[in-house]
Amino acid sequence: MFTHAEPTTADVSTTQKDVRAYAWVVFALTVGLLLSDYMSRQVLNAVFPMLKATWNLSDTRLGSLSSVVALMVGVLTFPLSVLADRWGRVKSIVLMAAMWSLATLGCALATNYGEMLLARAFVGIGEAAYGSVGIAVVLSIFPARLRSTLTAAFMAGGAFGSVLGMALGGAVAAHLGWRAAFGAMAALGIVLLVLYRFAVTEKRLARLQPASVSRQAQGRGVCMSLRALMKGLFSTKSVVCAYVGSGIHLLVPAAVWAWMPSFLNRYYGMSTGKAAMSAAMFVLATAFGMVVCGILTDRLSKHGRERKWSTAIAFCLICFVLLTIGFRMPAGPAQLVVIGAGMFFSAGATGPSGAMVANLTPPSIHASAFATLTLANNLLGLAPAAILTGIVADRVGLLGALQFVPFAPLVAAAAFFIGKRNYGVDLDRVSALREQAGC
Repeated sequence: MFTHAEPTTADVSTTQKDVRAYAWVVFALTVGLLLSDYMSRQVLNAVFPMLKATWNLSDTRLGSLSSVVALMVGVLTFPLSVLADRWGRVKSIVLMAAMWSLATLGCALATNYGEMLLARAFVGIGEAAYGSVGIAVVLSIFPARLRSTLTAAFMAGGAFGSVLGMALGGAVAAHLGWRAAFGAMAALGIVLLVLYRFAVTEKRLARLQPASVSRQAQGRGVCMSLRALMKGLFSTKSVVCAYVGSGIHLLVPAAVWAWMPSFLNRYYGMSTGKAAMSAAMFVLATAFGMVVCGILTDRLSKHGRERKWSTAIAFCLICFVLLTIGFRMPAGPAQLVVIGAGMFFSAGATGPSGAMVANLTPPSIHASAFATLTLANNLLGLAPAAILTGIVADRVGLLGALQFVPFAPLVAAAAFFIGKRNYGVDLDRVSALREQAGC
């Protein structure tokens, strides 16, 4: 009934000369759409002052234009990913990219707050399942030994997209106005969508996948009952630990990204613009760290199946130590260097977590599995981070609140440790179930 994903994806065909090249083309286009996803999402932050002046909006209404996207993503990620597993991942990606691109164009054409809010809601609906479906497509055509690297690189695209959305959106808005900023993001999304539509097809992807995975996708992915789906998603203790650990450890980058501009403004006396640009460097440090940690995990895990868990634990502990020290140092360049080093490792467990989820769930439901991982990431880390830090900051100050943030990866490390203890038994169990089902 269940397939151990690691060995089945390791035998991806290499008989055709263009297989590996085409796989990387698919990866590049899929990551390109992810960049468009986050650029469309984050360009709003760059034009907040202009929207406020144009429509005389309160901060509450401005905030709602941002939060409505996160709300739609959080609510719809899982159901839309399940539908994508059943309807077809490539068709789903094309539909989602078309929706968020056209909705972003709708933002450029909006004439009042209500129209903008509706357009932003459709941006969120379009983006809701893209992360989980996109990574499922990528992992299905690459060897299992590259999973941590690919997952980390894919997830890092969100951070790079956020930086690009704010930086490019702000530059365009400064010269051409806020409508042009939304229009530019929409145009980029549409161009990438057209390229993806003509370059990627289910048939060409199937040629890169093992026959066993293709049969599962055609059979069980369509016919699987909700009970069987839930059993596949939560079949082992270790996969639950991967969900939990991944979600909690992302509380750090979410909190620091949200509050670093204010930290630099209040404690370093930077202007708003300079603080925002300087804070972007910490976002980039996180993104580069995700990729490097993913590559490192794959290299260290070649000869030991539990080593992915060990690297996830190590990255969390290193982040805890560096940020605990950094936020207690006196203000100055040394403090920023140490905090930057901590941010490099702050999302380091993203790649290992994604690889572990893929290894412990059937390939036919990988989009649903990554939707579950995305749901955990949002509910346990990304969504509550900024508001929890703000609540604490109202009582002990922003610096005091940020000093509590590094304890999140310590909790995540404990979850990963529990998962590691059960991983070997769980993999054997999954393999045994596969053999019993004759898959």
